[in-house]
Amino acid sequence: MRKRIRTDKAPAAIGPYSQGIAAAGLVFVAGQIPIDPATGAFVEGGIEAQTERVLRNIKAILEEAGSSMDSIVKTTVYLADLSEFDAMNKVYGRYFEGSEPPARATVQVSRLPKGALVEIDAVAIA
Repeated sequence: MRKRIRTDKAPAAIGPYSQGIAAAGLVFVAGQIPIDPATGAFVEGGIEAQTERVLRNIKAILEEAGSSMDSIVKTTVYLADLSEFDAMNKVYGRYFEGSEPPARATVQVSRLPKGALVEIDAVAIA
C-alpha cells in the first residue's frame, strides 16, 4: 500500500512529486528547500536560517504522516557550498538532541532549486 502525504504546513510541491509517500512502514519525505509554507516565499538569510526552515518543513510532513523527527532513519543533505557544513550541522544537530541521530550523507551539488543553499530529504519509520 502506498499513501500520499500532503500538508499545508510545508510548501506545496513545485513539480510533479509528492511532499511525502508512506509505504512499507516507512515515510519518504521529498527533498525540502527553504520555502515558508505560510507565504510561499523563499526564506531570507544564510545557511542557518535556510536549514532551520528545511527541517521545519520535514517535521511538518512527518507529523502529517503520523511520524516524527525521532523516527528518521536516513537523511541526505545537499549543500551548494560544502564550506557551510559546520553552520548547517549546528542547526541540524539541534533537531536530534537527546535522540539517536539518523544515518546521513552530505554532498555538495553544483546547484539547487531556486538558488537554495541547502536541500534535505528524509526516510522515517511510519
